[in-house]
Amino acid sequence: MALKKKILIGYGVAFVLMGLVVAWAVTNLVSLGRATEAILSENYRSILAAENMVDALERQDSGILLLLLDDAETGIAQFRENEAVFLGWLARAKDNITIAGEAELLRSIEADYAAYRRHFSALTDWRAADQPSLRPDYYQETAYPLFAEVRKVCISLRNLNEETMYAASVRAGKVANRAIWSTVLVAASALIVALLFSLYLAERIVRPIRRFMEASRQISSGDYAVQVPVETGDELGRLADEFNQMATQLGRYHEMNIDQIVSEKNKGQAILSSIEDGLVVFDTTLKVTGINPAARRLLDLGFAENATSYCEDLLPGPHICDLMRKTLDTGVQPDIPDEQRIVTLTDNNRPGHYLFSVTAIRGRDRSLLGIVLLLKDITRLKEVERLKSEFVMAASHELRTPLTGLGMSVDLLLEHAAGGLGEKDRALVQAAHEEVHRMKALVNDLLDLSKIEAGRIELAFERVLVATLFDHAMSVFNNQVGIKEIMLTAEVAEDLPGVRADANKITWVLTNLISNALRYVSRGGHIQLTAKKVGPQVHLSVKDDGPGIPPEYQTRIFEKFVQVKGRVAGGTGLGLAICREIVRAHGGAIWVESSHGRGSTFTFTLPVSQ
Repeated sequence: MALKKKILIGYGVAFVLMGLVVAWAVTNLVSLGRATEAILSENYRSILAAENMVDALERQDSGILLLLLDDAETGIAQFRENEAVFLGWLARAKDNITIAGEAELLRSIEADYAAYRRHFSALTDWRAADQPSLRPDYYQETAYPLFAEVRKVCISLRNLNEETMYAASVRAGKVANRAIWSTVLVAASALIVALLFSLYLAERIVRPIRRFMEASRQISSGDYAVQVPVETGDELGRLADEFNQMATQLGRYHEMNIDQIVSEKNKGQAILSSIEDGLVVFDTTLKVTGINPAARRLLDLGFAENATSYCEDLLPGPHICDLMRKTLDTGVQPDIPDEQRIVTLTDNNRPGHYLFSVTAIRGRDRSLLGIVLLLKDITRLKEVERLKSEFVMAASHELRTPLTGLGMSVDLLLEHAAGGLGEKDRALVQAAHEEVHRMKALVNDLLDLSKIEAGRIELAFERVLVATLFDHAMSVFNNQVGIKEIMLTAEVAEDLPGVRADANKITWVLTNLISNALRYVSRGGHIQLTAKKVGPQVHLSVKDDGPGIPPEYQTRIFEKFVQVKGRVAGGTGLGLAICREIVRAHGGAIWVESSHGRGSTFTFTLPVSQ
């Protein structure tokens, strides 16, 4: 039987029981109505007739008295008038004989009333014959006994009907009480039957659902062998069959996945163990949840020290942990320079340099599950860079002395012997003069860059106004902008705070950027210097309307010896690299925004002076 049919049967039983209670109540009400109707219809008319007959009879008696008091005309008229009334009510009473003894009383009334009427006729005849007046006690001896007898029988008729009405009322009360209690009994019985049937039906429906719930709990706890018994052929029975098939399939899938998961886990652990870089996995509270052997070695950890370890317990300095907290807050790693992503750790009593990166772990719903910290060993690269810088510094220092002597010789040759040389020879000497000075500039730039990279540059930090830096840088190019007819302007935001910087070094950066712009801006072009405050830093920009920088060079323009192909070489290729190192030494960053054919904007940042 279908579940829907069961529920409909349950409702049907309740409706049937309700109908029985209603039918029983209607039956009792009809019975009570009939009893009440009997009280009104059977007895009330007889009582009314008896009352009216008594009233008419008393008026007739008054007419006899008037007749005896010599008011014959009024007395006779009153008697005859009420005589008709009496006879009318007597006739109605005779038509409504419904109880035992009522007929005998009516016959007695009729006989006594006939005698009463005959006595009245005798009196009227006596008065018509002009007989002498009757004595005073005649009424008491003859008329009154007849009147009293008729009145007595009428009152007996009334009393008989009243007693019958009272008995009917008592019977109606009993019927009403019986109807009330029987209705209450039937309703209570129906309610009990409906309640028991509802409990039975609810239990039949809920019992399989309880089994489903228990089976679901067992499956969620890992018991996939659970089966729900199929006891019925309704929807719940079919659902139980489908549920059992699902549990079987889940069990097979679980067994299959366990092997695959174990295999993938072992594979992942093998991959992590084979990686030479350190990997540390943190949860959202920065508690360590995984670490590979390389990271254990770098952080000098045993193989069981990650159960309760947190970020602050493992890493030196708070800036890495702060960076990971920002990554958890934003979902992405903050963009910071590479030199700020280097941490120094001690491995086997030897200092090592590691470039760290932070990556967020996300779930299927894109929620953050944790953080992965990668420690990449760059100790060899740092050592190679140090050796390279020392070599460049030593070579540049050694080249400076012979280049100085060679430059002086070429200058003297141009000054004293150029007049005796031919045109081609003078051109060769002039070319040698330019190349020597270019070599001297290159050597000086290499020395400056090596000092900066080695951290040997000395910076005299002070509070400086950006407008002052712009004025000093622009004053250097007054003649050049006039010759090329180029507009060089500066725009400084109002209430711009001072910056913390070495004025000479930042002026050098500005002049280098302006010099590059002058080299590529056409005659009549425009170079604009701007400065504005963004957060805790001030952004300084040098914007030109030159040919711009191709996209493939924009990420490499600040590297050493990188120059855009196809452009006139007018520098050493080290200017922007030196600018980057000077800005980094100030704790800032530098970048370029350019569209090919629409000019370039070089921007660098300096911290606001506190």
